[in-house]
Amino acid sequence: MSSYDVIVAGLGGMGSATAMRLATRGVRVLGLERFAAAHARGASHGGSRIIRQSYFEGADYVPLLLRSYELFDELAADSGHDLITLTGGVMIGRPESRTVAGSRASAERWGLAHEILDAAELRRRVPTLAPKPGEIALYESKAGFVRPELTVIANLELAARRGADLRFHEPMTSWEPTADGVRVVTGRGTYTAGQLVITPGPWAPGLLADLGVPFRIERQVQFWFRPRGGVAPFLPERHPIYIWEDTDGGQIYGFPAIDGPDGGAKIAFFRRGAETTPDDLDTEVHPGEVAEMADYCGERLPGLPAEFLRGEPCLYTLTPDGHFVIGRHPAHAAVTVACGFSGHGFKFVPVVGEIVADLATTGGTAHPIALFDPRRFGGSPI
Repeated sequence: MSSYDVIVAGLGGMGSATAMRLATRGVRVLGLERFAAAHARGASHGGSRIIRQSYFEGADYVPLLLRSYELFDELAADSGHDLITLTGGVMIGRPESRTVAGSRASAERWGLAHEILDAAELRRRVPTLAPKPGEIALYESKAGFVRPELTVIANLELAARRGADLRFHEPMTSWEPTADGVRVVTGRGTYTAGQLVITPGPWAPGLLADLGVPFRIERQVQFWFRPRGGVAPFLPERHPIYIWEDTDGGQIYGFPAIDGPDGGAKIAFFRRGAETTPDDLDTEVHPGEVAEMADYCGERLPGLPAEFLRGEPCLYTLTPDGHFVIGRHPAHAAVTVACGFSGHGFKFVPVVGEIVADLATTGGTAHPIALFDPRRFGGSPI
């Protein structure tokens, strides 16, 4: 039976960052993953994820974002991978919408550089966008996108280089506390460790049922369209990332054309998916889904939905309040959990890795994480 200091179960975005951070600190790490590296069965794929600082989900996230930006740059330098691109970003909607008002509140609280653009100025600066009368935008120059697959690969490469034992196609099937830590069982063996980190993505409802968090797993679809007339107006130097809220509170988000003339531009609905489980994921993108997105974005980005190129589903693991779950397991001091990232977590990958490594090695962290307390839903004993 092999023994380690820390076992990390799940090597997607958060797990790979945790394994890398632990290995960097000289911790003996075992990483377990049910699929290959940087797989497409969770929420760490699709070629791009938005990164931004004026955070409408809550101003309390901003200090973590500022640290995450620093760590993304550090990870890119250490790994040699091009991970982050700043294109600028616009948060669009009515002035009172959560997307605009929440972003503005975060920016003003933390002194983040930003501009407020009316509809006419937004159309002048970004001719590909067609805001309606009465809509405005918050523009943030430090917004952009990160590469999720490359981020996972960079973390895994550095973790392995720094001594982590990473095992793919070997998921954790069960775990139990022991007198001095935990025992973990997989289909290939049994391992012990002083600490266990569980970063399960959409497998959280099964692996962490005793946590008492009412997770919901949703299938979300990412779409790529070839713009009418070519990608030139949608290139990163001309077209920012965007999040756009309509009068009913629904949101779309999208990216510039970042993968060349044949790559198209990516767009998706935000949290508008059907409930599913990771084992029952429908990987086909259906014609009705494509038509719905083309109709919806056509009046907002009239040049975009000329030709559908491809679609790709991913899985969101949602909590009832939309905030993350990060902390020591309330009933097991040797277990740390990080899950429920609710469709907006990838931009935090480097700092979550730092936080979870802190918790697994010292029991605490200097980062502000009270918002993410696993006990807030009241479902698990202390």
